[in-house]
Amino acid sequence: MKAYLFRRTFFDSFIFAYLVMVLLVVVASPSPEEMLLLERNSILFTVAMFIGAVISSGLNKASNEKLHTLGESLFQPQYKKATKNEVSWYKTMAGWQLTVFLCVTFVVGIRVTKFSLLELLNEDGFAGAVRLFKGLFSPNFEILPKAVLNIIETIFMAFIATILAIPFAFVLSFFCARNIMKGPVAYAIYMSLRTLLNFTRAIEAIIWAIIFSVWVGIGPFAGMLALMIHSIASLAKQYSEMVETVSDGPIEGIQSTGATKLQTVWFAIVPQVILPYISFTVYRWDINVRMATIIGLVGGGGIGTMLIQYQGQAMWPEVGCIILVIAIVVWAMDQASAVIREALK
Repeated sequence: MKAYLFRRTFFDSFIFAYLVMVLLVVVASPSPEEMLLLERNSILFTVAMFIGAVISSGLNKASNEKLHTLGESLFQPQYKKATKNEVSWYKTMAGWQLTVFLCVTFVVGIRVTKFSLLELLNEDGFAGAVRLFKGLFSPNFEILPKAVLNIIETIFMAFIATILAIPFAFVLSFFCARNIMKGPVAYAIYMSLRTLLNFTRAIEAIIWAIIFSVWVGIGPFAGMLALMIHSIASLAKQYSEMVETVSDGPIEGIQSTGATKLQTVWFAIVPQVILPYISFTVYRWDINVRMATIIGLVGGGGIGTMLIQYQGQAMWPEVGCIILVIAIVVWAMDQASAVIREALK
């Protein structure tokens, strides 16, 4: 119950503080220097969150369900959701809260990204893009043998990265599943590992490729290591979410026989998740093939390195040939992984 109240209040107060800060920016029109005053802005945001928390608590204590907030709608326990009366979204506080949040975020996003139809339809820029596309759609097939050799290297980079990531992700997934890691010590391990994996996954594979290019030198080994690290974090997250959704019946049945924690995991949980694990792993290999073409741009080896060489010299027909090879391989991998995943259902 305490966790639900914390999540609800934090969510509502964050949205309130976010909207207040956007309003302050619109009204005050601060200079870039004022925007960088982190200490002052942090205090303002914290005060706004406190006010939002008070408002959230007050609204959710009201007996009228129409006044309940978006945080309450999202995080309230299942028994409350089951007894809730159906009310049209536009008649509820939660509905209006979500609508305002999305509208404000959309407008802020348009401003931040400097979206402009005038620049998009600019005649000079459009003419330059047309010249570029003419080169791309007139591929130079003289470099096709070299491109094929490089795409094979890329496929094997992705394959080895996926294979090496599987055992690490498999073991970590059980330590990252909340329904297994119960108790103060176990929960501390769970939170530590989830934080570490989230941090690792937040660093894009292209950044890992830069790090390993410095560490082990430019080439496919650096690219493979970058994909492996990112795959471990991503697969562990996907695997752990599968573990968290397993049925409790087999677990309780195994535990009733006096099984140990390890035996419970092996005989009650693994059989339920093994097919989804395989499906996700095949899909991850498909993703890694696509990612491998990108990390080559920073020295990770494979066809990406070849692509950046020709792109840097504005040799667009050659780039067109490389893109065609990548597109065919990605399409073939996508079809193959879809067939395999369908067969494993």
